[in-house]
Amino acid sequence: MKTLTQLRVEIDAIDQQLLALLNARAGLAHEVGVVKRLDGSPVFRPDREAQVIAKMQGAGAALKPEGIGAIWREIMSACRALEEPQRVAFLGPKGTYSEEAAIEFFGSSMGSLPCQSIDEVFRATSGGAAEFGVVPIENSTEGVIARTMDLLLASNVHIVGNVSLAVRHNLLRQSESMDGIQVVYGHPQALAQCQAWLSINLPKAERRAASSNAEGARQAMLDKACAAIASSRAGVEFGLQTVAKAIQDEAHNRTRFAVICRPEVLPLPGRTGKDAVSLVVSVKNQPGALHDLIVPMKKHGVSMTRFESRPARSAQWDYNFYIDLAGHVSDVPVAAALAELQALCSFYKVLGCYPA
Repeated sequence: MKTLTQLRVEIDAIDQQLLALLNARAGLAHEVGVVKRLDGSPVFRPDREAQVIAKMQGAGAALKPEGIGAIWREIMSACRALEEPQRVAFLGPKGTYSEEAAIEFFGSSMGSLPCQSIDEVFRATSGGAAEFGVVPIENSTEGVIARTMDLLLASNVHIVGNVSLAVRHNLLRQSESMDGIQVVYGHPQALAQCQAWLSINLPKAERRAASSNAEGARQAMLDKACAAIASSRAGVEFGLQTVAKAIQDEAHNRTRFAVICRPEVLPLPGRTGKDAVSLVVSVKNQPGALHDLIVPMKKHGVSMTRFESRPARSAQWDYNFYIDLAGHVSDVPVAAALAELQALCSFYKVLGCYPA
């Protein structure tokens, strides 16, 4: 049997080999960047990166697929940063779940642009202050994020990526005890997701809304009588203690985030074989109109994975319908279904097509 010293020597030697290979990969990535600049191709291709990760995960290894995905995402992020780091806007400050979703998608070598609101994320992305934005779009327990849906409808950006993040809410404060907590800060969605726990464990504490969970953590940092619902990342960012872990009422609480950009930054990503289309439509308020919307998908065998309605601001009692479909706009069945659907609609907009 090898000694611990011998094993460490072998690991150190392999690490040196890995570094040499990573440097070689970075050199090739630099050459790719030169070619892309010459032909005007986008630096970041989420479809290509999704295919690379899927290929590596399918190659067979002792490492778990999610571990392989995380490693290769960081490798590609570091290589892109040698050319031009993507500026990514997200709901800040640092320590939010939005930042965590952005890192999950772009890797930690991205250029960060924390914003004070979802509106500001859209303004930064549509105005060019950031190449990309990351916004929450749907929660598994509280439903769609209404402001995001409204801004997707009105803005000049489209969806090019999708991140589903497990949300684990923690109670954070300056000390490790719950004694003396008078106020609990949190984003309205987080407060709603933890209301049963709060009612049982802190029934007398005031629940105070914050623009983000990380902003709530910042407020808790300033006052020892306050606590915040936030992520462990926010706790580290603001030097807070974790009083209670995973206080969300639903154990399998997840939030889905959309990655957005202007079409000139990145056109619709190419087909990967596992894609999704998001769109918003409206129809005249008449008998059978809703049934007619569904018929094209059934006719062409296209799976509809989400169907949400929201009141339209154009007229009273009119509604916009937000629809997600499985597939890519270039798939023949999807293209045929969308063509028939558009002919039925008084308003029709594809919000994005992206690797699922």
